[in-house]
Amino acid sequence: MTSSRYYVARLAQAFGYFRKNQRMADAASEMHLLREAEAQLGAAIWEKVEGIEELSVEYWNLRKFIKEKEIVRKKLADCQARLDVAHEERSTVLNTTPELHQELINERVALLIELEKIARRRDEIVAEAREVRRSYDGLKMKLEVLTKESSGSEANKEQIEKVISRLAEHKAKFSELKEQRIQIGADIEAGDAKVDAVDVQLNAKRQDRRISASEAFQVIGDGNKEISILRAESGVLDTQMRQLYAEIGRFASRHAGSHQPCSAAVASHQGLVDVMRALRRSIALNHLLAGHG
Repeated sequence: MTSSRYYVARLAQAFGYFRKNQRMADAASEMHLLREAEAQLGAAIWEKVEGIEELSVEYWNLRKFIKEKEIVRKKLADCQARLDVAHEERSTVLNTTPELHQELINERVALLIELEKIARRRDEIVAEAREVRRSYDGLKMKLEVLTKESSGSEANKEQIEKVISRLAEHKAKFSELKEQRIQIGADIEAGDAKVDAVDVQLNAKRQDRRISASEAFQVIGDGNKEISILRAESGVLDTQMRQLYAEIGRFASRHAGSHQPCSAAVASHQGLVDVMRALRRSIALNHLLAGHG
């Protein structure tokens, strides 16, 4: 709001054209711009106001807050570095299989393949024993019939002796197959025990991985909490520093024309100071037009 626009608005009010809400909105918008400018100016010149007694509190508080913010920044960097390491460790634990772990898996696969071969051999023996038993039962029935029909002839006796001999052979073969089946059963039991032992080792390795991953997750969780706290601290410091920048910018800009140290401090930002002066005048004129002057 310039002086000429102010007089035009006053003339309009004289004819009943009164825009109080608009004037208050304009004043609020300009006040926001002024506060932004004050903070911007203060941030730019604060290091130059050490010798201004009226700004001594703001200057030394800023020095303290900036040091505290640097400490927080370093803590944040350290915490982020720990988080990065923890994320990498977690990824390594979850996405890679240790060499020993892979060796156990290979051993388990080899044992299962061997057990499958043994099981097939057992099935073959059981099938063969079934056939031997069937032949044995048939020969036994034949012997019963021949014995009942025996005529005492040499031919009949010879045939009976052959059947008895074959029965003995089948019985011996069946016993041999039974022993083989028992041995294979023992081999399968031993193989199962080896697989179980490997499974125990694998489960232990997996548990170790889960524990390692859990530890990494704990570090990540604690790190995230710490970062949240540090960021909150940094935000509080930023707010406090911005308030101090605004106080410095407000005092220096208001006294730039009558206070030599302030004039020297804002010399390189005179354009911004002029804009701030114009904003203050415009705000005052808008308040006058709104009936608050």
